[in-house]
Amino acid sequence: MPEITTELIKDLRARTSAGVMDCKKALEETDGNVEKAESLLKEKGIASAAKKADRDTDQGLVDTYIHSGGRIGAMIEINCETDFVARTDDFASLAHDIAMQVAAMSPTLLAIEDASENENVTEDQCLLSQPFIKDPSKTIQDLINETVGKLGENIRVRRFQRFSLGE
Repeated sequence: MPEITTELIKDLRARTSAGVMDCKKALEETDGNVEKAESLLKEKGIASAAKKADRDTDQGLVDTYIHSGGRIGAMIEINCETDFVARTDDFASLAHDIAMQVAAMSPTLLAIEDASENENVTEDQCLLSQPFIKDPSKTIQDLINETVGKLGENIRVRRFQRFSLGE
């Protein structure tokens, strides 16, 4: 088994933002393969998010994004379990990124499950299933799941609204 160096751990931590011990364990489980360890940590983050999904989220932030020129803007409410997490930079960054997503991609629903039976809605119209504008390899739900894994709390987008001049 190859030696798990601090450089390997730092590299994996930079890629995933996971904790040092989580990175070390993932590297040990994958015999030092950084790509496999990154996938393993991503899977664990999704599993962690699923375990926390039924927890109450009554804290959080309201965040806005106004596009340059002031002609398009978005406002979102995003919730978490504690005010401690709501005040972290990671949570604030997630809220701002999602507000930017709403302004750019103009979703009409939060999730496909929110559509009524006679509504013809595509996944592109649903915020949580849209590709993230900063990294199209991830959906907004993936971005939320990663943050849940990092912060250890359930996170939920409660509501959003997009504003555009003349609409």
